[in-house]
Amino acid sequence: MMAPRGRLVPLVFIQAIVLLCLCTIQGIYAQKKSSWQTLSGQPPLVIARGGLSGLFPDQTLPAYQIAINNSLFEAAMFCDLQLSKDGQGICRTDIHLENSTDINLVFQNQSTSYFVNGKNISGYFSIDYTAEELLSNISAIQAFTSRAHVFDRTFPVLPPEALSSFGASAVWLNVQYSKFYDEHNLSLPSYVRSLSKTMTVDYISSTEVGFLRAIEPSFGRSKTKFIFRFPNKEDTDPSINQTYGSILSNLTSVKTFAAGILVPKSFIWPLGTDGYLQAPTNLVKDAHAAGLEIFAADFANDGFDMSYNYSYDPIREYLQFVDNNNNFSVDGVLTDFSVTASEAIACYAHNNGSTSLRAAGNPLIISHNGASGDYAGSTDISYQAAIRDGADYIDCSVQITKDGIPFCRESPDLMVGTDITDNSVFFPSLQKSIPEIQDSIGIFTFDLTWSDIQSLKPKISSPYDKDGFHLLRNPAQDEMGSYMNLTTFLQFAKRQANISVLINIENARAIITKRNLDVTNATLSALNMSGYDKISDRIRIQSDDSAVIRQFKQRTQFKLIYIVDETNIPISDSAIKEIKTLADTVSLSRGVIFPASNDFFLLNPTDVVRRMHSNNISVFVYTMRNEFPTLAFDYLADPTMEINSFVEVAKVDGLVTDFPATASAYLSNVCHQPQTANDYPMFLVVPGSALTIIPPENLSPASAPAPPLSSVISPSLPALTDATAPEPASPASTAPRPSIPNKPSSACHTRQSLL
Repeated sequence: MMAPRGRLVPLVFIQAIVLLCLCTIQGIYAQKKSSWQTLSGQPPLVIARGGLSGLFPDQTLPAYQIAINNSLFEAAMFCDLQLSKDGQGICRTDIHLENSTDINLVFQNQSTSYFVNGKNISGYFSIDYTAEELLSNISAIQAFTSRAHVFDRTFPVLPPEALSSFGASAVWLNVQYSKFYDEHNLSLPSYVRSLSKTMTVDYISSTEVGFLRAIEPSFGRSKTKFIFRFPNKEDTDPSINQTYGSILSNLTSVKTFAAGILVPKSFIWPLGTDGYLQAPTNLVKDAHAAGLEIFAADFANDGFDMSYNYSYDPIREYLQFVDNNNNFSVDGVLTDFSVTASEAIACYAHNNGSTSLRAAGNPLIISHNGASGDYAGSTDISYQAAIRDGADYIDCSVQITKDGIPFCRESPDLMVGTDITDNSVFFPSLQKSIPEIQDSIGIFTFDLTWSDIQSLKPKISSPYDKDGFHLLRNPAQDEMGSYMNLTTFLQFAKRQANISVLINIENARAIITKRNLDVTNATLSALNMSGYDKISDRIRIQSDDSAVIRQFKQRTQFKLIYIVDETNIPISDSAIKEIKTLADTVSLSRGVIFPASNDFFLLNPTDVVRRMHSNNISVFVYTMRNEFPTLAFDYLADPTMEINSFVEVAKVDGLVTDFPATASAYLSNVCHQPQTANDYPMFLVVPGSALTIIPPENLSPASAPAPPLSSVISPSLPALTDATAPEPASPASTAPRPSIPNKPSSACHTRQSLL
């Protein structure tokens, strides 16, 4: 018996999809033909696997339509071809239909078993159902659990013919399991020949030599390109009973039946067991020498197998394959996120990492514990990397030791970001609970001396190492670097050209109360000793306590920042007026500016930035990160798209980031520069727009609104019981003077200390 099918998309949602397609790319971006190392000299082809399948169920109307309208104009739409019981085609990934459709709910308890390429496989197969049953009854679902599922059972399965009506510049049919269909009296070659008479098919790929040899003569002088697709090298092509590894070793033979090859990206840049890139193979050059185009597959912004070399920035991964220092370029990339691939090729390639294009008036880049996305936070090498990667400000969150030494560290809790739990001298005996600072127990800096702190090894904090993600940050550099006391940090920053400093002070009130230590006065002393009182334009002081800010306002000329440490809270006009009396800048979390739903889609933006600007208050946004779990689904698992929205929609004045290199690359890309000749407009995510195409019944209930922040004024800090505040360390600190580290390479990784 057939169960009720999922709700199909109504007309209003189709109209919304068209509105969401921000711009159809009609122009070609300005690039010299000779600048590309592809076989043709043309820019690499973007191949959208099932359309924008990173957001929508693949091979559905919105997936294709939004990919077409927001990728490079020449982008090819990829359809995985399967045949129905009556010999008609559908576009579906994976021979198991239950993995990408609701067929197991519609046709319950009707799974079957077949031998496919010598293996007995159970599931739901297209050959058991007519085209009418498949196209009229089942709906697509998202095949990956980590992606959005609000569109599941909303859009129907499509036939290949639908692609011709979407306005795609190129159509790519991928044919697998041809021999399996032959064994069941269904002919993929016959179907493809028939289809090609009614629509243009630009590329046909297959994992079977026999299929390509059978179909190629039928196309005569057609411009259709035949591509041989390689799965794992150890697997066997059932049509010729030969391993793919052996076929790959004879590319001259491949040239006799194909114009190109489609290979896993690991065939080109192998990934070591440590998660870093190994040296590249010669496959691209060998393919080009044989006259074959070569396309790389398996690109996904949210891939769990992304090399640590890329710092979770998918644009860097694409550039590794298309702009590898002019050594080679693949001829195209097969991706679930065609918009990001298009950005990489049109906006970032051949920029050579230059920051010279950054225009005046762009938002400031402020490091968050240095370049803490790549190195242990608040260490010498983390700060050096932040400067090298384009930060305008390096930050120091001031902590204080038992003997009164202020120093830079991401948290007062040493159980975060150090190896203290491996040290029996301190752990677990020094563990304690201080609710005024944090909810969990910890070991705090003010219970150890500066000498004790220096005996610890810094560790990289990976915020998405848990909750099923296991996304580590640059583990080869774990436990590298040294902490700097505040005086040493300030002297280091003072030596750098065009680098300013942001000093962050938190927990000052609790530390006075609990340990009789004055972080504020210790910080002021260090600033005066370092001479920053005479160059106040290079310093900003930030705090979440108005009493701390008032002290600096009374005693210095530094620029002041009030940080709102709540993550999702409205801010009242009265609070804004109070902030104006304290500071010239406010630092807000991303959620205060762009709130998100419980389904992790962006809601309509707040007007808080506009209101701050109308009161002449600058706005910094924190904290920008590259890892995809931190990004709302609207951003397509691309941190650059989030930055673009905060810059172009919210109009923020500063970006506080764990990854300064990503922000700097964005501000330097040619599509962001109005003076450059480039016709490709970057995809702009407007908060709230995606919600217009989500069926309301698929959304989770909204949370109750938080009460607004009505006041930011706090009482004066308590006085020390001893009137003499501890002095900071002298400039002649025992902390070593930092040396400049090398930039984390996108080429093969070597385990070398940066010191």
